[in-house]
Amino acid sequence: MKLALIGYGKMGKMLEQLAPEYGFHVTLILDVHNNADGAWITRENFAGIDAAIEFSTPEAAVSNVEKLAAIGVPVVIGTTGWLHEMERVKAAVEAGKSAAVWSPNYSVGVNVFFRLVAEAAKLLAKQPEYGSYAWEIHHDTKKDAPSGTLLKLVDEMKQAGYDRQIDVSSNRAGRVPGTHEIGFDSHSDTITLRHTARSREGFARGALQAAKWIVGKQGFFEFSETLF
Repeated sequence: MKLALIGYGKMGKMLEQLAPEYGFHVTLILDVHNNADGAWITRENFAGIDAAIEFSTPEAAVSNVEKLAAIGVPVVIGTTGWLHEMERVKAAVEAGKSAAVWSPNYSVGVNVFFRLVAEAAKLLAKQPEYGSYAWEIHHDTKKDAPSGTLLKLVDEMKQAGYDRQIDVSSNRAGRVPGTHEIGFDSHSDTITLRHTARSREGFARGALQAAKWIVGKQGFFEFSETLF
């Protein structure tokens, strides 16, 4: 299968390295130097491409996805920081009768963590003595704070029925790959749930798994739908 990469930073280079393990040959790479304003996302340039993975910037991602949807190329959206444009992206995918997978985090471990946090929130929703917090730390080059992953964790808690205040905080420092922690605290005890990433590899492998899954699909999907 032929894969296009949109964005060629550290994640893009890792995706290129791992792609053959998932049956992909990277045949097109676009970045800020050759894809200003999405100019290279055309039907001609993407002829024969089976899927694309978008890892650019929050400012470029939505426009890139719209252009990919218009030419019918399935896309895995790895960029974060664009969730306020969710309805716009969904509309573009629907109008193009194309396909997209999105997630704030493509690590399989993180997606299991989402489920664990939601279950804990559900169990403690009717226990008013338990307060809660959501905290994260990432490397100092990460642009969005709080991250999409932390916001997703908070949303999972709320969707599970935990309707009390959740104190949210973020730190950015050094080269930390990413740590997310959810805590529930009462006078009697503390429950702490934590996920710590060791590298970007888990994220990259999940995105490639999603790209393989989406070939031939139509619709707008969340990554967890491809796993569970």
